Amino acid sequence: MSESVGLRGRKRAKTHSLIQSEAMRLFVERGFDATTLDDIAVAADVSRRTLFHYFGSKEEIVFSTKSDFPDLIAEAVRKRPVSEPLLDMAENALRDLATHYQSAEARGLARLIHDTPSLRAGDQAKFEKVEHTLAIALADRKGLPANDIACRVTAAAAIGMLKLSIEAWLSEDDGGSVEFGMAAFAALRKVLGGVV
Repeated sequence: MSESVGLRGRKRAKTHSLIQSEAMRLFVERGFDATTLDDIAVAADVSRRTLFHYFGSKEEIVFSTKSDFPDLIAEAVRKRPVSEPLLDMAENALRDLATHYQSAEARGLARLIHDTPSLRAGDQAKFEKVEHTLAIALADRKGLPANDIACRVTAAAAIGMLKLSIEAWLSEDDGGSVEFGMAAFAALRKVLGGVV
């Protein structure tokens, strides 16, 4: 029984991954709006009904590729020294995480979202979840209440820096998001210190 469940689970994961990868390939090649769900089903060699068993919309397919991002941020925070100040902890966790998202594939996904208004709106909702997750992870790492205001403010600032860094990454040919992020955090520290 458990062997058939395992096989079924592997087949399901393989089909999910195939639909996702074929959809992303088509979105990058043709554009999000020009790609239909039928196009995706044909490319993945599944029926439209099967596609809907896995994904309810094209938007859902795109955002499924980023579904693990909040967990990755929380894990990056857990790896930071507990003695680090909150802002340093958030900055360093994001910088550590950025190394996983510097690929051409990640940049293509970011560009697709940036250039598609319907995806951009959904991405903002995802950033709210990421901000909430980061605030809780910071509080947990510091042994503070989950709704600690310093952690919430730090998370809001850090996710603001992340958004600015993504914009910089997409606007530059060499993709300097990490460097921009470091400069943005340095600028924030100057503002907080009353230097600017």
